[in-house]
Amino acid sequence: MNSRILETLEYPKIRTQLAELTITQDGQEQALSLTPSSRRPQVQQWLAETQDGFEIDRLGLNLPLEPTKKINSELKRLHIEAVLNGTELAKIKTVLQNANQLRDFLNDLRQQGANLPSLYRLGQKLVPLPTISQRLEAAIDEQGNILDTASPELKQIRTTLKRTQQRVRERMESYLQSGQRKYLTENLITVRDDHLVLPVKAEARQHFGGVIHDQSASGQTIYVEPQGVINLNNTIQTQKILEKQVIAHILADLSAMLRPYQAQLREDAWLVGRFDFINSKVTYAKQLKATQPQLSDEQHFAFYQARHPLLPQDQVVPNDIILGQKYRNLIITGPNTGGKTLTLKTAGLLQLMVQSGLFIPAGENSQAAIFDEIYADIGDEQSIEQNLSTFSSHMENIIWMSRHLNAQTLVLLDELGAGTDPQEGAALAIAIVESFSQSHCQLMITTHYPELKVFAYNYPATINASMEFDTKTLQPTYRLLIGIPGSSNAFDIAARLGMPADVVQRARQLQPGASQDLNVMIQDLEKQRNQYEQEAQDYHKQRQTLQRQQQDLDQQRQKLQNQKAQLLDQAQAKANQLVDQAQQQAAKIIAQLRQWQQQGRLDIKDDQLIRAQTQLNQLHQQRALQKNRVLRREKRKQQIKVGDEVHVNSYDQDGVVIGQDKKGNFEVQLGILKMRLPQEQLTKLKKIPTKAATNYVSRRRAHDNLPLQLDLRGKRYEEAMQDLDQYLDAALLAGYQEVTIIHGFGTGVIRKGVQKYLSHHPRIKKFQYAPASAGGQGATIVQLR
Repeated sequence: MNSRILETLEYPKIRTQLAELTITQDGQEQALSLTPSSRRPQVQQWLAETQDGFEIDRLGLNLPLEPTKKINSELKRLHIEAVLNGTELAKIKTVLQNANQLRDFLNDLRQQGANLPSLYRLGQKLVPLPTISQRLEAAIDEQGNILDTASPELKQIRTTLKRTQQRVRERMESYLQSGQRKYLTENLITVRDDHLVLPVKAEARQHFGGVIHDQSASGQTIYVEPQGVINLNNTIQTQKILEKQVIAHILADLSAMLRPYQAQLREDAWLVGRFDFINSKVTYAKQLKATQPQLSDEQHFAFYQARHPLLPQDQVVPNDIILGQKYRNLIITGPNTGGKTLTLKTAGLLQLMVQSGLFIPAGENSQAAIFDEIYADIGDEQSIEQNLSTFSSHMENIIWMSRHLNAQTLVLLDELGAGTDPQEGAALAIAIVESFSQSHCQLMITTHYPELKVFAYNYPATINASMEFDTKTLQPTYRLLIGIPGSSNAFDIAARLGMPADVVQRARQLQPGASQDLNVMIQDLEKQRNQYEQEAQDYHKQRQTLQRQQQDLDQQRQKLQNQKAQLLDQAQAKANQLVDQAQQQAAKIIAQLRQWQQQGRLDIKDDQLIRAQTQLNQLHQQRALQKNRVLRREKRKQQIKVGDEVHVNSYDQDGVVIGQDKKGNFEVQLGILKMRLPQEQLTKLKKIPTKAATNYVSRRRAHDNLPLQLDLRGKRYEEAMQDLDQYLDAALLAGYQEVTIIHGFGTGVIRKGVQKYLSHHPRIKKFQYAPASAGGQGATIVQLR
């Protein structure tokens, strides 16, 4: 991609914003050197890395990264066999720590089943070097200081050093606490020449013996190292020399240990920076509320609700910018400061971002192309040094572009033909569009010339567009309207600003007839668009009203169902209470019958009495069923009269009605028994319903409750197959002729299982995938025999 387009579209600002979000110098360098690619596999890889970074963020996790600096100079010093100091080793240590943490983090995610193929491939390139990393961690801290654990010898030296320094301090403090304080000018211990000394009065300089290291400017104070600590201080100095020697040896060993792994360290540093850069792309996309674009197989793009990434996202007006699908030339007209140039820059910059592996501030399902080159002629490029006018400068750019155009090129031209005579400029602009169009490039231009509006209507693969202008407020709305040319609105604006009506009218008369017709056409199109938008808003409001009404109806239906359930519960409780009373009465009757039997008055068997008692104990459920309104309505249709055969519920016996008293009780002949019973305990015997009628009722009930489709998405394979088997049985019983099985796409396991089951089912007439509008290969339509 040519560097000129990057500057024209302010692409370096995108790189700078990305770099500010990195925490490693390698990541920052990769962000600042980012350049769009014209190779589709490369762009796909970059976008996939960004998508994997988003997936980690969606899981609520963060890449385990710590700030690191570049280690190029350290690797060069290793190459010339130099010994690295502690600070340099600390920088390499941090790189290795990051590499180890990243590798462990990605391995854990892989084991948990996270789908991050691009990051896994990067992670596999990391060289952990665990032994070296552990050695550095034990020897060097984050600031580059050598730790006591670097070697046993160093630890022993520092232990002796600390112990000796403590003895010196204790001895010095004893001078401050004894009677010798009177020889000191101040009651403190200070340091001179890296030795602990006492501030002694000049006249008592011989009292402590030892070595004089300094004196005050007045000569009244002598800084003395007492004789009693000289040997201890000598020991300290000896240990410090040994410490430096051991440290030098440790640094040499560590440098020699790292020297064979220069290539691996360089690769790890770059990869750590790569992960940091990917993380910055995710953070940047979240700031912009950006989405992942789809890569078009053809040379076209469709940025829905696109926003310029360098403008405040809460202030910019989003627009749909589409090019290449139905037209290759987009001619944008409209007033000055209406957003034409911004639209060009937005389209170009979003395309550059996509080809850099970045998500873009646009709506879901936006598409982008992969262009070999993007050319732009935007803004005033007049050159005083080269003595070129604005028009000449634009023409030079356009001439240069014309020599490099092809079908993989996007061209952005701002104010084409401007800077010269309007008639000549318009003619030249039309000729340039025709010439560029022959190369099959994608072309977006802005213009004020009305001739190009008419040209766009007649020229193939070309369409008008405009930036909307509100004539009521005299302000641009910054909305891009594709398919509608813009008018200058000069007359309307002048009239609203107070221009006399006769002047405006005269100006309209002086306007050429063709221009008048064009403006009338444009105004008519704008009126139609406004009408369609108003109708769309009205339909939207109506739909919202219907949705609210539907919600109210659903709530009322739910309320009625709850009330119905409550009433049924109350009725069942009442019915059970009545049954309890009936059971008590029946128990008394059975007891009386048993007593009569014992007395020899009745020929009743014990098994009949036991069966009667069992039937009475089951009356709770039967009574509850009798509360059903359908059953009550059916019972009211049956009128018992003398001569009817009836079933006595309380005794589970059939009998004949032989009479009825004044209270409405029926006299029933039960074998040798005659009993007077109320109607509630009698059921009129009727013919058993035919099998066909029974099947019809069952089919109707199944049909009323069974849906026409089965959703198996989200279920395990065994559960889905069991549900499918039960559903098809119910559908056949309900008499369905066609049902839909929704199995989704997923891994295809359930879809294959469904089709295998259907192919072996004897009652399946035919099955096939659903149409694209009804789910496509995510659902199967089944015809039943």
